[in-house]
Amino acid sequence: MRSLDHNFLERQTIPLEFVGSLRALGEYRGKQELFSRQTPQVLNTLKQIAIIQSTESSNRIEGVIVPGKRLKELLEEKTTPKSQPEAEVVGYRDVLTRIHTSFDRYSITTETILKIHADMLRPTELPAGLWKKMDNTVEERLPDGRWITRFVPVSARETPYYMEELCARFNRLREEGRVDHLLLIHAFVLDFLCIHPFTDGNGRVSRLLTVLLLHQAGYEVGRYISLERLIEESKETYYEVLNQVSANWHEGRHQILPWWRYSLGILIAAYKELEDRVGVVRTNRGAKTAWALDAIKGLPEKFTIAELARACPGVSRPMIRVILEKLRSEGKLEVIGTGRGAMWGKRDND
Repeated sequence: MRSLDHNFLERQTIPLEFVGSLRALGEYRGKQELFSRQTPQVLNTLKQIAIIQSTESSNRIEGVIVPGKRLKELLEEKTTPKSQPEAEVVGYRDVLTRIHTSFDRYSITTETILKIHADMLRPTELPAGLWKKMDNTVEERLPDGRWITRFVPVSARETPYYMEELCARFNRLREEGRVDHLLLIHAFVLDFLCIHPFTDGNGRVSRLLTVLLLHQAGYEVGRYISLERLIEESKETYYEVLNQVSANWHEGRHQILPWWRYSLGILIAAYKELEDRVGVVRTNRGAKTAWALDAIKGLPEKFTIAELARACPGVSRPMIRVILEKLRSEGKLEVIGTGRGAMWGKRDND
């Protein structure tokens, strides 16, 4: 909860590069609906691939490995688990699938986090749905084989309080809307990792929470491109950054900018991959006009400029007005009402 302290957040100076990243991600978020209308078959295939890759990568990061053939059979539900690693893989898949399909049903509470942990480990014999009973440490194995303590998380005794505070502060800040949702989400995840509330499964739960919170904020790329795979592919950087930003966390004097930079970078990489895979690249003026025209097709028979702007956030308001006026002059749209309550109506030209 150190990263969600008002004083800590107010001390952060956001670099200009973050502004560009956040703007780009806002535009990508606006393209999601367009992707789904244009390439539903491609997205259905991507969904199936992403579930498999996410489950495999998130578990493999933690050293839980299942051979390829067995993994495919398990994830396609053609067989049942025969070992603890296989049970852990199935548990992760089940929770991730529910998050993808029912993310709006999850509230951010300690009960929710305990349930995610319980459901993830239910097929196993590991302690599930319980805060840690003993103090734990985050350790790292050096190239020479020695183990060192990298970070000492919150004590077992203090964990319930810290988790309650973490959820309460996140919900309050999200409701206030003063902090960008993406920065808030990743600050929450960092604090979760530093609290390290479970005996086992902290990393996997953090990645499930990341996908859940991104879905709730409207960033649904994790449904089609595996964020967990991208994290695994940059695992060395992930641990280096986590090591860097967790220093002095207990005192609230830690650095969070490297964590935000890494996390936003992963999200942008996912959206770029999604754009490449569906073959839609919209950068020039003509493409933005086409984007707006496509968005209009998906809107109701009567719509407002604000609704159109939300459907294509990468297109400026002045450009939207030019496009609408052109369609009106062509007899394809009409204006209904005046002032702020004015709406645009589609005309039947058949």
